[in-house]
Amino acid sequence: MIEEPYRWVEAIANRAEYIETQLAAGSPIVAVGYRDGILFLTLGPARQKLFEIYDRIAMGAIGHPGDIERLRMAAIELASTEGFTRSAADVSLRRLAHYSLSPLLKTAFEQVYGAPYLARLLFAEIGAKQEGDLFLRLDYDGAIATNSASFGQTRQDFGVLSGTRQSTELMENFLRAEHSTGATFDRALKIALDAWTVGHLALGDGGVKELPARDKILAARKERLRGAGIEAALLERSDKIAIRYRALTEAEIRAPLGD
Repeated sequence: MIEEPYRWVEAIANRAEYIETQLAAGSPIVAVGYRDGILFLTLGPARQKLFEIYDRIAMGAIGHPGDIERLRMAAIELASTEGFTRSAADVSLRRLAHYSLSPLLKTAFEQVYGAPYLARLLFAEIGAKQEGDLFLRLDYDGAIATNSASFGQTRQDFGVLSGTRQSTELMENFLRAEHSTGATFDRALKIALDAWTVGHLALGDGGVKELPARDKILAARKERLRGAGIEAALLERSDKIAIRYRALTEAEIRAPLGD
């Protein structure tokens, strides 16, 4: 009897280590607020990693494609049900994450005889004004991190997601120093690409441990852009359009970069 709690804790630790190993190579995802909305961006293989969830809410994810799809469908179903039974205005990212998705992930993670979700999620919800934008990261164990101000932490107008904690932290440090809320789309695009590059350089055992110099970031970004596809999408702030989410074409992304 005395050994049972220890065995559960050990099993949970082993699960966390296994999941972290599976997610470690995941291509980073960046979401930044800019003058006219929110930009989502990632680079890598052709598999889609950015999705519309409901009206003002979008999601990016890394992990196993099957688990990502299950969580995406769960998020859409929950949001749609809320919108149908109440109204579209009542659908909020906070309710979706705190009362539905987080408990779902936590339960799956802690039931050691079942399979956990091999996924890490980044959500954004666009507000009527920029100060109402919400960025929320949801981990495989149900843990939630947001951009909201708290004791000892100022509000951030961005969110990031990566396969390792080191990569995530360096991306956040870069954006704290370089991102500005009033940025144009062109500026936001370049900053997002640079933040992605920082996160990519930090992955792996030989990854960087501190922010690289600007020239190294620029050189690495140009090298990656030559051989990798870019996936990007917008949540547009304008209330004159019914659909806020819009996937960007390769041409729309490359044009501001001069590529």
